[in-house]
Amino acid sequence: MKQIIFYTKPGCHLCEGLAEKLAQVTQVEFQLEMRDITINPQWFTRYQYEIPVLCLLENGQEKELPRFPPRMTVAKLEEKLAGYLA
Repeated sequence: MKQIIFYTKPGCHLCEGLAEKLAQVTQVEFQLEMRDITINPQWFTRYQYEIPVLCLLENGQEKELPRFPPRMTVAKLEEKLAGYLA
């Protein structure tokens, strides 16, 4: 099963919205790892202005996925994820 890393931080409404949509995804299988950027200085430096960020973990390497618009529907999110995870 493919693994997706979700860089987030507490209180981020964009992160919360994406997390809710990811929880509703049923047509694509993946394992989701949530990473709070406030607990790791390297993550914070890298993503403080970019969150939410999704990365695909392949062969130990993270591949950052394009940003998903906040108004994207769950169905469209599933479609996009299916393409990236194929």
